[in-house]
Amino acid sequence: MWEPLCVSNVENIVKEWLPLPDVAEMLDVSITKVHALVKDGSLLSARVGERNIRAVPAEFISGDHVLESLRGTITVLHDAGFEDEEAILWLFTDDESLPGRPIDALREGRKTEIRRRASALGW
Repeated sequence: MWEPLCVSNVENIVKEWLPLPDVAEMLDVSITKVHALVKDGSLLSARVGERNIRAVPAEFISGDHVLESLRGTITVLHDAGFEDEEAILWLFTDDESLPGRPIDALREGRKTEIRRRASALGW
């Protein structure tokens, strides 16, 4: 069973963070749209760095769009009671039974398995 790490570890478990203005540039949208994506659960963000800025894990972005399987997975994690930073920790924590990290499985197109596992966390 997965157990959450200390939420303060979120900054260290993700290798690369993108500040929200950089995400807006990559997606070719306004910063307001990026804030809306975070608010509606299409993206997760956390406050990181010395300046405590809001940023998104770089692996959530695929080319010029948000990873397609991310929004539904975030919804399942929120339904299971996860806060945003806890969801990021879960997505980026190695799981020997996969093997690998849930975010890697999502990027490989294995969203059904990841969502099933995320759903089971709520029980």
